[in-house]
Amino acid sequence: MVTMRDVAVRAGVTKQTVSNVVRGRVVVSEGTRARVEAAIAELGYTPNLIARSLATGTTMTVGLIVPTVGNPFYSEVVEEVEAQLERRGYHLLMATTRGDEKRARRHLSSLSSRSVDALLVADDFDLSEDLRLLGECGLPVVLCAWEIDPPDTLPVVTIDYERAGYLAGRHLRDLGHQRLLTVADLPAHRVRVQGVRRAFAEDGLGVPDTSVLAAPGTTPEDGYEVTLAALRAGARPTAVVASTDALALGVMASVRRYGLRVPEDISVVGIDDIPQAAHAHPPLTTVALPKRRMAQEATALLLRTLTGGGPAPPGVTLLDPGVQVRASSAPVR
Repeated sequence: MVTMRDVAVRAGVTKQTVSNVVRGRVVVSEGTRARVEAAIAELGYTPNLIARSLATGTTMTVGLIVPTVGNPFYSEVVEEVEAQLERRGYHLLMATTRGDEKRARRHLSSLSSRSVDALLVADDFDLSEDLRLLGECGLPVVLCAWEIDPPDTLPVVTIDYERAGYLAGRHLRDLGHQRLLTVADLPAHRVRVQGVRRAFAEDGLGVPDTSVLAAPGTTPEDGYEVTLAALRAGARPTAVVASTDALALGVMASVRRYGLRVPEDISVVGIDDIPQAAHAHPPLTTVALPKRRMAQEATALLLRTLTGGGPAPPGVTLLDPGVQVRASSAPVR
């Protein structure tokens, strides 16, 4: 078995330096870190995690709770968190809530029982009532992707979702659209709908409740079904805003199924900028959410606490979204 001493000899450093690189708790020069990492790769060294945990009282593992990995938004968040942790020698332990509050609480209780060193919680819908538990779990906690009423009692790195909705609505207003349908996963995405309404209100236009369609979820099928039902019931919008890109893809399919064209007859705008958006037919105009940057900043806050940089201060960091204009939106005819 390759030992830490073997790595130290190969890299020309001390055993303590190898330990510092592996643990990620002490700043090591880039040149030294590169030599140690190269030696680890050459020798195939694998740290004895159980021994290290017993010696240090840590697990070098961070817990991550997300609603699902089926949504491309959260898939990107998970990938980026894992990449940031791996660079510092940490491991990821992930759990999904699947929209079940009881399941979310069970995961929170399990992960906070010292099986991890810190906890990152993405999304607020399943754990919004458990902020006290998050604050009292005895671990460093950072929240991200917190959409509804982000708390100021814990560190939060999230996206300005209200502005995302506003930018979608503003884009369509700038193109002259007045008759709008909004397809949203409600109540989870009500903040995005508020943003759409604010954009139209700036020009003295309302978005009535009858034009806001509640989708049962966030899949393309959900967007397809509710939009097609509205069109068959007589809705005649010139544009549709969907609260996610996945819903927007379903909206476009329903418009085509009804015998209309995107964007000639109905413009469609989503929110997310998932990879599939750029390859849709036509390519989907969307409000890009800085998912990976959010994951990077949230993970950095946790790592700063774990590596001796002091606890992350409570407060909310809001990241700005931006419009990605593609071919699914056009001036009103």
